[in-house]
Amino acid sequence: MADPPWYRNGLRFACTRCGRCCGGGPGTIRVNEAEIATLAETLGLSDAAFRKRYTRRLRGGDISLIEKDNHDCIFYDEKLGCTVYAHRPRQCRTWPFWRSLVHSPETWAEGAEHCRGLNVGTLYSTEEIAEMILDDGTSASRRRRTATKRSGGAAASRRQTRSDQL
Repeated sequence: MADPPWYRNGLRFACTRCGRCCGGGPGTIRVNEAEIATLAETLGLSDAAFRKRYTRRLRGGDISLIEKDNHDCIFYDEKLGCTVYAHRPRQCRTWPFWRSLVHSPETWAEGAEHCRGLNVGTLYSTEEIAEMILDDGTSASRRRRTATKRSGGAAASRRQTRSDQL
């Protein structure tokens, strides 16, 4: 049996809506078909109009939201915060429980230097964190989900976590 993760007692997080995770450097915010449809409906656009105005195709075929010139998410407003917060993509909903951030106490501590919500608020269990890591909306999680489906494992679509509350 594998050793328990370093966060075996769980991790705390409460979104402060500061927006620090919404920009600061180039990146990708991957969106799937359902997320595109939801965001398009929220903005009163057709899927095609939303795609044309707000997305770009990445190498490998994934679709990402575009960024502003300063690398902030296209939906981040300095005064309002995330303008689509209630309908934000899974990648945004699962922050900060991305594999790359919970990899070690050191990477978590580095994240806490930039995010005031780490180590405060709701305590997430090891199991909840593991579920979010498996399907965090990043490119790595998409590869893991594909591998899991091919191996006959549980499909990510059956998973329900508190990430919807993040």
